[in-house]
Amino acid sequence: MTRELLQNVRVLDPVSKIDRTADILITENQIEAIQENITEIPADTEVRNCRGLILGPGLADIYSHSGEPGFEERETLESLMHAAAAGGFTRVAILPDTSPPADNLAGLALLQQHIRNLSPGLPRLYFWGALTAGVKGQQMAELGELASSPVVGFADGLPLSNPALVRRLLEYIQPLNKSVALWPCDRTLAGNGAAREGAVSVRLGLPGIPASAETSALAAILELVASAGTPVHIMRVSTARSVELIRDAKARNLPVTASVTWMHLLLNVGAISGNSQDSGGKNALTASVPYDPNLHLEPPLGNRSDQLALIQAVKDGVIDAIAIDHNPRTYEEKTVAFADSPPGAIGLELALPLLWHGLVETGEFSALELWRVLSTGPAVCLGQTPATVAPGVSAELILFDPEMSWTVEGQSLKSRSANTPWLGQQIAGKVLQTWVY
Repeated sequence: MTRELLQNVRVLDPVSKIDRTADILITENQIEAIQENITEIPADTEVRNCRGLILGPGLADIYSHSGEPGFEERETLESLMHAAAAGGFTRVAILPDTSPPADNLAGLALLQQHIRNLSPGLPRLYFWGALTAGVKGQQMAELGELASSPVVGFADGLPLSNPALVRRLLEYIQPLNKSVALWPCDRTLAGNGAAREGAVSVRLGLPGIPASAETSALAAILELVASAGTPVHIMRVSTARSVELIRDAKARNLPVTASVTWMHLLLNVGAISGNSQDSGGKNALTASVPYDPNLHLEPPLGNRSDQLALIQAVKDGVIDAIAIDHNPRTYEEKTVAFADSPPGAIGLELALPLLWHGLVETGEFSALELWRVLSTGPAVCLGQTPATVAPGVSAELILFDPEMSWTVEGQSLKSRSANTPWLGQQIAGKVLQTWVY
């Protein structure tokens, strides 16, 4: 029998709103006791002094990308899950943009076949079923068949340009009792842009993407939600105006939830200049290469006003969760000019430590606020019961050292890809252990 006693550990649990120092006894991956001071210690118990460490429920990621199947040079499911565990994630939902995509039962069966080859003890992996055939945004996928499978919900992870199709999708999905996630983006307005439109993009000489590319599409989605009544999760919120629209929608009791990706909270478009003073985030990016292709994201990093509005929206609960949107790319794919690079960056191993130091230690968020939007909020958005830290429940936990320093390098990352602007930097914060039942 395996027993562990963690002494003097800071316990965070947003479900019960607990933030206190305690002893916690874990037996065979079951939380047996949480007390201020456990003095009766069973025989054969591994006792660990955890002063200065943080124990909290495992983190959940609403959406990320896997390379496998089809693009294993970027990421395999095995490397993705090891990266997730290293970053404190015990639940990960991946988007269906694999090859073949998860747009029918055959595609999903192939993914499940790959899962059977994974090592034991890794985080739980979930799949989004595709909304449209081939993830091409032209016609509905086999939604009825997919709804009978273990998909967590439906999402393409790409913009849908046809409002009539979106309306039909929402009407069709409503009785299926599955989550729907939509990314509001008007590709015709975005054009060939690579950075948020504004003074910084003009100064950098980069083609701009107006905020209206997001907000006009979001306004249309919200009108369709009001008409159909189908609950929808809004992905990748990145503008201050989008926050206003979602705030208004929730005030009207529309069934919507929303998420922002972690880098949009820490950085803004100024980071692309390579000057840490321009990035707007406190201690978020201490050094950066000008025009680093790893800062080319979809949606693009917002202006400073967007960043501040997003931070406040997370605190207020207008935005329900932080998503990682882990998007691995090979070295060759990213070693091109900024505007020519494919968008995306990795994040599963980096999000918790960088958000902790960029938002908690600076006083923007409390520790519980951050844990809520990385653990409880994402689980609720996925329609799941959140993990909690309580006696008698299975241990879905992580042990985090906020002060442990390490260097972000290819050999220190579990991910197959290293497309991150923090590559080569020393950061503080490391997950020491992950319990997955």
